[in-house]
Amino acid sequence: MTPTGFRIHPTPLGDALVLTSDAGLIGFEFLSAPLGSALAAWTERLGREPVPIDDDADALLAQVDEYFEGSRTAFDIDLDLSLVGGFARDALEAISRIPYGETASYGEIAAEAGSPRAHRAVGSACAHTPISLVIPAHRVIRSDGSIGEYGGRPEHKRYLLDLEAAHRPAGV
Repeated sequence: MTPTGFRIHPTPLGDALVLTSDAGLIGFEFLSAPLGSALAAWTERLGREPVPIDDDADALLAQVDEYFEGSRTAFDIDLDLSLVGGFARDALEAISRIPYGETASYGEIAAEAGSPRAHRAVGSACAHTPISLVIPAHRVIRSDGSIGEYGGRPEHKRYLLDLEAAHRPAGV
């Protein structure tokens, strides 16, 4: 088995930890703790230690940069969702279908994922997604229209929603 590789990539929201496997992007998170702590958590989650890489994630990183520049509205990369199962996976797949610049409520995503009353489970899936940004959990909001949290950083969620609203394609 090829080891999971990682890179650190700067974004307007701070450094992001990007992890790739043979199957695709397995992790993307905005760092809120020292790199060593984040890597230790990923080592436990993966059951193996991620190794630094230089070039495997270049296409993804270019797409991340284009997203933050406002010129990319969808990511075109393979995802490795092997760390997610059950309803959480169904919820993340439903979240992935929310169009750029739009939002859906936790309840709407629960219904889309096949369990209309599981809005709290959708919140948990959003909070624990291993692939932030590319799986647009920031587009999931509360039923009252408030934005809610985003890994404890609602200011990041607001930034991403505002970015998409400012660059929404005409007619959307």
